[in-house]
Amino acid sequence: MAVPAAVELVDLALKATTAYERPDLGGRLLQTRKRLADPDVRVLIVGEFKQGKSQLVNALVNAPVCPVDDDIATAVPTVVKYAETTGAALVREGESEDSTERTAVPATQLVQHVSEAGNPGNKALISYAEVGLPRKLLSGGLVLVDTPGVGGLGSAHGAATMSALPSADAVLLVSDAAQEYTAPELEFLDAAMKLCPNVACVLTKTDLYPHWRRIEELDRGHLRKAGVKAEIFPVSSVLRLHAAKEQDAELMDESGFKPLVDYLLHKVVAQSDDLDRRSTSHDVLSVADQLASGMKAELSILEDPEKVNALVEDLTKAKSRADELKQRSSRWQITLNDGVADLQSDIGYDLRDRLRTIGREADRLIDESDPAEVWEQFSDWFHQQISSAASANFVWAAERARYLAVQVAEHFAEGAEIAMPELRFDDEGIAGKVDQLEQPEAERLGRGMQLLTGMKGGYGGMLMFGMIGTLAGFSVFAGAPAGLLLGIKAVRDEKKRLLTKRRADAKQGVRKHIDEVTFQVGKDSGDMLRRTQRQLRDHFSALAEEMSTSISASVQAAQNALKTNTSGREKRIRDLKAELARIDGMAQRAKALVNDKRATAISGGAA
Repeated sequence: MAVPAAVELVDLALKATTAYERPDLGGRLLQTRKRLADPDVRVLIVGEFKQGKSQLVNALVNAPVCPVDDDIATAVPTVVKYAETTGAALVREGESEDSTERTAVPATQLVQHVSEAGNPGNKALISYAEVGLPRKLLSGGLVLVDTPGVGGLGSAHGAATMSALPSADAVLLVSDAAQEYTAPELEFLDAAMKLCPNVACVLTKTDLYPHWRRIEELDRGHLRKAGVKAEIFPVSSVLRLHAAKEQDAELMDESGFKPLVDYLLHKVVAQSDDLDRRSTSHDVLSVADQLASGMKAELSILEDPEKVNALVEDLTKAKSRADELKQRSSRWQITLNDGVADLQSDIGYDLRDRLRTIGREADRLIDESDPAEVWEQFSDWFHQQISSAASANFVWAAERARYLAVQVAEHFAEGAEIAMPELRFDDEGIAGKVDQLEQPEAERLGRGMQLLTGMKGGYGGMLMFGMIGTLAGFSVFAGAPAGLLLGIKAVRDEKKRLLTKRRADAKQGVRKHIDEVTFQVGKDSGDMLRRTQRQLRDHFSALAEEMSTSISASVQAAQNALKTNTSGREKRIRDLKAELARIDGMAQRAKALVNDKRATAISGGAA
């Protein structure tokens, strides 16, 4: 839920920009207002298959919203959020918001659309299912997203989930108490920590495994060894659901859900609330400072006209610095352009290097086997490697893009505190447009063909050696043993030729697929970097324009102050002080928004 005091403060600041004729300052506030109007705090529930993710979501909201069964696996993400009445919908996203299709369905029929049993391989092309519930836990904006099993970084689901992490506010990695963390889980955790601000672990099914405390201890050791700082919450979804049904407080405590719910409310949702407060406070303070700058300059000259030359000189220098920030030759612009160019080169090289390594290993495996016999296992291994490479490349690209944003902000502000744009990365999946690796047509030497090939090779050999034998007085059939041997050799040579051809075709298919992945993932990475470049350029260009406009207004106000006659000076001084007091009151409310989290203490402040 948006912080009411923050929304009220932004609306007040928007009125001030209109009243003081500074519409250019309203653009940033409108973006702040739009951000506050979106209450969603997204929490991704991720993990391997059959670890209890869907049951965990059901237990958190105390409703059977996600299908759960031993033979049911989630195929489509399910988004669970607050609504006044219970409802469900299937969403198919298009290229734009206008092309997004929503289809309402009964919540009881979701299993037919979001599970592998009802929608194998998501053949219905559903982007996600959305469920609305009237639950207090969700009323603060908490949104739970039940995802398909990731299978670690080296899987298609894992790659898709990885690309969704930067847009999430928190991630819960779910693993049951049957065994300690696997290498793919630790690898996924390490990557998630780099892309998402809040990552926690949930150990499920503690009611089924008496030794869960030992598993928890081992998991904590693995996290320490891997350098992953994440909390672990051991829970039993079954106990939680049963306790809610029986209204048993003792059983509810035993389920272990209270610490997890506290984490979601007080760490994730509250942190989002704090971020809204800080960003709103920063934006309003910046607007208040720029609104007041011209008035302060005019007031200073009215109170002491002798200061006009020094003040105008200082303001002129400040405007020159602000105008320099708008130039393409400014330091932050150069840092941004060079940084993006370097990033595109480095990330492209990194992707090609990873895929070339996979290609060499694939060629080695193909040379050591018959592709026709091991294609299924080879294809699974190959796709895992490709997904892992694409995921790792995406993680690195996102890290580097955020680091570049910090550098640009530092060079723009030169040590001053400056607002950072909220970088967004698409969550459409990594290389989602690349088709599966196609199996080449395998030409095999059947029994009939073996017989025919053997007869053709043996017939010529028998005739040749038979004719030589007749010269020595032997029967023409004396060449039969040689013909038999040559026939066997012909069959072997043909099998070898066909095996070589199958290997060559398989290698060609691998190279073609790697080219497709290189092209598509490279394009996705390039598009992401160009969007980042535009976001940073537009954000800081707008700040530079605001600063230049404010300083120009200050210079004009200072010069106009000299033209004020003596009789009107005192009245103008009183008016300016009153206006500055109003702006200062708005600034004090912005500071109080961060210093005092109790909204009621500031919502009734003077306008």
